[in-house]
Amino acid sequence: MDFGANWQFYDQLDLSLTPDEWITKEVLKGIPGESTLRIGTSGWSRKEYAGTLYPKGIREAGVLTEYSRIFNCVELNATHYKIYGPDAVRKWVEKTRGRDFKFCPKVPQVISHHSTLLNAGEETAAFLEGVRAFEDQLGPIFLQLSEYFSPVRKQNLYKYLEQLPRDLKFFVEVRHPDWFGIAAERREFFTTLHQLGIGAVITDTPGRRDCLHMGLTTPDLFVRFVTQGGHPLDITRLHKWKKRLEEWQQSGLQEIYFFLHVHDGKFEADFYREVQKLFGLTSQQTQMSLF
Repeated sequence: MDFGANWQFYDQLDLSLTPDEWITKEVLKGIPGESTLRIGTSGWSRKEYAGTLYPKGIREAGVLTEYSRIFNCVELNATHYKIYGPDAVRKWVEKTRGRDFKFCPKVPQVISHHSTLLNAGEETAAFLEGVRAFEDQLGPIFLQLSEYFSPVRKQNLYKYLEQLPRDLKFFVEVRHPDWFGIAAERREFFTTLHQLGIGAVITDTPGRRDCLHMGLTTPDLFVRFVTQGGHPLDITRLHKWKKRLEEWQQSGLQEIYFFLHVHDGKFEADFYREVQKLFGLTSQQTQMSLF
């Protein structure tokens, strides 16, 4: 994912984390607890993984199993392009069986981008029927709206979210600048998601710092961390995140999903080793307590 990336001026940008939103202070009650840290990427089949993250010559059939030995969750972008039925989903589950591994499916674009959200009931039902087959390996489902979906259509979004089943966990990623640039819309967005028990995706990408909103509408966290790969600033930014996570953990942060989007895949294996070192992880760990 290169959304908002500005690599030409990467080392000239202010990459500090913004202060917590008011909603974060309301959601995190100030009671320390254990935070489960899950780290993953946007998929298991990037060609750059062969011979770096994965052994050379690995067969396609074994790729997901190998991925699940390294990461303990995946941002499942495959579901953004196609609605998968239960049988297809169970095949993925079989390849990760026995591991504490979560699939985080992305809502299909036929719903998120090609509809008004008010006429997508049939597609939504088919999508949810499929992803329920993940059973206890189903992580948060995330709805990503396009950069053109502005608060002008907010009632479409809010009505759609109201109809989603309450037994599943959802997060929403908005990209149009007005969601964060207009104070009243920003406040209403966070308030509505909090009332519905739905999370707000935090996107940390160099060229769109408004999407780094630091607003937690649930006590769980879903971060999409976009980085160049092979640049010293990548690790500097991670250190800032570690400090903020420590602060939130002391206030009651629970489950953390931290997805790495490395622009240049040839650096991804080395970058993940740095992530492991920073957070004190090993690639064979399945459920990781943050501190």
